[in-house]
Amino acid sequence: MSLCILAGGKMMMLAASVFTLSWTHSVQKTEWREAWAVTPAGMQLTEAAVKGSGAGMEPGEDAVLKAGWWVWAPTLPPQPSIRLAASGLTPSAWRLCHAGGCLDLGVEAGDAAVLSRCEEP
Repeated sequence: MSLCILAGGKMMMLAASVFTLSWTHSVQKTEWREAWAVTPAGMQLTEAAVKGSGAGMEPGEDAVLKAGWWVWAPTLPPQPSIRLAASGLTPSAWRLCHAGGCLDLGVEAGDAAVLSRCEEP
């Protein structure tokens, strides 16, 4: 499986079947991190973690505290895509990391990106 990223009118394909997304919450200024897998059924959220809690960022019911992070496995069904939009209110971009490295998405307010499974020819 490969990850396709549509951003700035350009399509990029990454040879990655797992990746993490992280960002800083706009109100609480606390880091949030999610682990995703690219599957035949779509984009599967496998783990979420938040460094603290607060308005709009409550840890999941089964969350456990690990090294200062509340970590849990969400029960979200596979998604056809992940849509990211930069509001300009968060102090950081979306950080996407995979085995080959990291890249920032949504650096400027109004930047948008769509993450999805690449369709095989």
